[in-house]
Amino acid sequence: MTDSSAPKPGAPKPGAPRPGAPKPAAPRPGPAVAHAPSVAPPSDPSLFGRVDDDGTAWVKTTDGERQIGSWQAGDAAEGLAHFGRRYDDMATEVGLLEARLSSGAGDAKKTRAAAVALLESLPTAAAIGDLDALARRLDVVIAGSEKAAVAAKAEREHEREEHTHRKEVLAAEAEQIGAESTQWKVAGDRLREILDEWKTIRGVDRKVDDALWKRYSKAREAFNRRRGAHFAELDRDRASAKVHKEELVERAEALSDSTDWGPTAGAFRDLLAEWKAAGRAPRDADDALWKRFKGAQDVFFAARNAAASERDAEFEDNAVAKEALLREAGNIDPARDLEAARSALRDLQEKWDAIGKVPRERMHDLEGKLRAIEKTVHDAVDSQWRRTDPEAMARAAQFRERVAQFEEQAEKATAAGKTKDAEKALAQAQQWREWADAAEGAVNER
Repeated sequence: MTDSSAPKPGAPKPGAPRPGAPKPAAPRPGPAVAHAPSVAPPSDPSLFGRVDDDGTAWVKTTDGERQIGSWQAGDAAEGLAHFGRRYDDMATEVGLLEARLSSGAGDAKKTRAAAVALLESLPTAAAIGDLDALARRLDVVIAGSEKAAVAAKAEREHEREEHTHRKEVLAAEAEQIGAESTQWKVAGDRLREILDEWKTIRGVDRKVDDALWKRYSKAREAFNRRRGAHFAELDRDRASAKVHKEELVERAEALSDSTDWGPTAGAFRDLLAEWKAAGRAPRDADDALWKRFKGAQDVFFAARNAAASERDAEFEDNAVAKEALLREAGNIDPARDLEAARSALRDLQEKWDAIGKVPRERMHDLEGKLRAIEKTVHDAVDSQWRRTDPEAMARAAQFRERVAQFEEQAEKATAAGKTKDAEKALAQAQQWREWADAAEGAVNER
């Protein structure tokens, strides 16, 4: 069997549109859906060509009939079936290209190249079948793949822009962290998360990607420098705090055996305030120093508490003694004999002071009872003084004189027909009368 590969005169140029071929259909919008290539039933080659008895094979197209080869391996029917199967193989290839284009899964450029190559082979194809139909289908595939390539390019550009924007956002966030953040643990974790996300973003222009990476890398280095400087300064501060706290411990230990309870307790409060203001030393050293400092405190305050317990026992005895004095003071009666009451009060006060302090919780009650006795005597003394006060008597007499003067003015005004002046004078007389009554009442109370 031999095949003729020379195109018949007047055949169309490879890749050129066939006369009467339909225009490529625009791809439908919407997501690509994968379709399995349709499997066409075997074609009937007798409709599109023939094999002569001498084995010469012919195919019919819109351009006329052309010789495609020679069949010598059997009779004409077998030759026709052979060239028909070759056509079916080509039709299957076209179906695969159509399915690939329809699914959108393949590379549109490769699909177009394969379709163009197949279309260019049709004018010399040693196959019998509807080659014109294959050409039209390939024209549609070529046009569709060109549009798909444009769409794919636009999609890639869109994705590139999105991915570039994502990296720009991440780079900007990294720069902010690198320049401002002092949340060292959180910020360090976030920079690592940014790096992990960065690695998943593909398809960015190489130069742009390199520039963005430099921004991220520079920001991370800036953060690491600031963090390192912070912890270096923190180490210096902790070393300084250690020295200061060692001094405080020595001062506290020197005070631990003091019996000057009040001033020393105040000194320990000042030391504790200094301790808190000194800041943290390295953890191990800080814990050990605090243990020494607290131990010195505990020694002093334990001694003070023991002394206070002993003192409180003494104070309780003092409270019992003062209660006895208060019971004896029940005989003080200034109404019966004021001078004797004053003398007894002075004696009570001297003995009270000599006894000394009492427990704090008893102080208010005992002092209150003493103050009540003192008030009774003092009120009696004050009352006697007021009864013998000549100035109070003189004030009352002056107030009465003013009453008489205003009453005389009222009488004269009434006689002259000056009613308003008379009412005013009477009102003033009444005011002075009230004052005179109050002054006389105060004297009488004495």
